[in-house]
Amino acid sequence: MKSRAIATLGASALVLTSSLVGGALMTGTTAFAGGPSESAKAQAAAADAAEARKALVDGKAVIAVGFAEAAVQAAPQNQSYRALLGQAYLLSGRFASARDAFGDALALSPNDGRSALSFALAQVANGDWTGARQTLDSHAETIAVADRGLAIALAGDPAGAVELLMPAAHAPGADAKTRQNLALSLALAGRWQEARSVAAVDLAPNELDKRMVDWAIFARPAGAADQVASLLKVIPVQDGGQPVALALNARVAAQPVAVAKAEPAPVETPVEVAAAPVTEAPRPGIVFGPRQEVVQALPAAPAKPVRVAAKPAVAKPMVVAKLAAKPAKVMAVAATVPAAPVAQPVKGKFFLQLGAFESAGVAQDGWKRAVRRFPAFAGQTPSGMTFKTAAGNFCRLSVGGFARTDAVSLCQSYRSHGGTCFVREGAGDQNAAWVATAKSGAKQLASR
Repeated sequence: MKSRAIATLGASALVLTSSLVGGALMTGTTAFAGGPSESAKAQAAAADAAEARKALVDGKAVIAVGFAEAAVQAAPQNQSYRALLGQAYLLSGRFASARDAFGDALALSPNDGRSALSFALAQVANGDWTGARQTLDSHAETIAVADRGLAIALAGDPAGAVELLMPAAHAPGADAKTRQNLALSLALAGRWQEARSVAAVDLAPNELDKRMVDWAIFARPAGAADQVASLLKVIPVQDGGQPVALALNARVAAQPVAVAKAEPAPVETPVEVAAAPVTEAPRPGIVFGPRQEVVQALPAAPAKPVRVAAKPAVAKPMVVAKLAAKPAKVMAVAATVPAAPVAQPVKGKFFLQLGAFESAGVAQDGWKRAVRRFPAFAGQTPSGMTFKTAAGNFCRLSVGGFARTDAVSLCQSYRSHGGTCFVREGAGDQNAAWVATAKSGAKQLASR
């Protein structure tokens, strides 16, 4: 039953995990050179690496971390050990440490496409979408198109992923993985009807509806790490990053930092990855959020700041005296810092989808909170479209009509302010009903 689940999910656009997991496990024997002490040290490192690989195959990523750290400490210039360490961090939910380890592995072997892909996914999980896209672009020649396409979608550019994957999915010999990666990218871009059509090529009718529901939930992550964690079937933990003593070319003190070979104490309760067959690398499936979480919840808006007149009048001496007598009230008044100017986006066919809500009224409230969070939206006209799903009717909130580059940049800026969004092509988006109502009311008031 478990192998069946892995197989079906593996063909479901998230098979790129098989590209992330397993590469560091397939290392051959190591030839030892140098003096007796160096040879013994190298043999110890190889033994620790072998234990780490075995722990990963057994689904014990937390234990694998300890052995992999020991191997890296003994042989810091060994690229395969650093890639193995990054894999152990990734599968134990330590995404900051995984980013550091894979970065070191790439520094030792810049043409390692597997480490580059893993590094990009770790960047996504840490909220560095721009850096992830740069990594994927600079390693385009060494990362398979199917894997790179989905990674680009996860890095906040599903429209760009569709452009890359569409010709690959229609090429002779295209496999189910490529088609399903395209289908998920279409879904993340808001093109659900096309996503369903592409996904149906490789799925039985009774599986298709469930896949669409799963992807609808997957498309609305609550945090930066949620989608990558779902791919790897792990739960993210608080992580301060890779130990400094293990950094590439780090200066090691006279008393070296001891790295435990047994199970280390995790920052939070460790979550083990489901065990995979011992004959191959573990291939985690997908764990999605609860199905009842259909409506995207936006964070509560911050308290409205108190605005002060731009050119305050000079206070009379008596008024100054009264203010000086009550300094607490003076300190309580804070001037609102004006937001940095944002260039007007170039017109195009791309939109930022901000959420899906149970009614137009709730969507309108969501738009007001989005504008308070990100004042650059104030000059834009929101779009509100009602659409029907198996779970009921919803109102999709979006803003756009931008060129793709500007849409991606604006989405990243909104995310940096704590918002949630993704970029997609227009899907019949129209001005929200409450905008037209507000304009009509204003005209009636002006005519009186």
